[in-house]
Amino acid sequence: MSFLDSIKKNTKLKEAIKLSNDARKAEVATAEQMYKKAYQDYADVLTGDLMRAEALYNWGFALLHQAKTKPEVEAIKIYQEAIDKFAFCLLIQPAYLGAAIDGGVACMDLARVKAVPLHDPLYQLAKSYFEKANGIQAGSASYNLACIHALLGEHEASLDALKDAKSKGSLPDAAEIVADPDMAKVKNADWFVAFIESLTAKAPEAEVVEEKVVEEDKPAQPETFNYYAKEPAPVSTEEQS
Repeated sequence: MSFLDSIKKNTKLKEAIKLSNDARKAEVATAEQMYKKAYQDYADVLTGDLMRAEALYNWGFALLHQAKTKPEVEAIKIYQEAIDKFAFCLLIQPAYLGAAIDGGVACMDLARVKAVPLHDPLYQLAKSYFEKANGIQAGSASYNLACIHALLGEHEASLDALKDAKSKGSLPDAAEIVADPDMAKVKNADWFVAFIESLTAKAPEAEVVEEKVVEEDKPAQPETFNYYAKEPAPVSTEEQS
């Protein structure tokens, strides 16, 4: 961050703090707008620090994988820390794709560890992360969304998300999809079986058509004169005389 940018952010921060303080004394309707503006200013102050965003993402990524190795009670705490890091990263750098995808993954993992019901806010939070990822890069989290829809029994939405993932090149291998526990509820559904079959079906072999070369189409080849194979042409009497 340049020195000038630092000054601008410092000025905006002071304005946001003053606006927050003034909002506490204002009428409710007016205060609501003042708080909203102050919060946007706070976010603007944080936005754009690429190094801090990178550190937060990688910190969250490390926590996410550490949590997978821990017993339940400890894992819950670490997963929540990872989610916080991803959320803070996105606050600083809203278009950070990795934080959006892995934030959703962390929410899904935490929901499984806590064994919460499917209507728990954790699943909705995961969905919002994946939708944000798709907004950053189309199709990047479509398979993740397909999994959530499958868990919730939303068959049509799940199929649409699978098709989107396929069209965007982000779909896992067919065997991996079938083995995914998130797809357990739908893997016997006709639409799911048909979709997997469409992935594993071999494309029809192209018919090989042998081109026949027409003799007259062949380029003329220069004739090589063989002095030993041919008789010399007779000389006419007129030429002799």
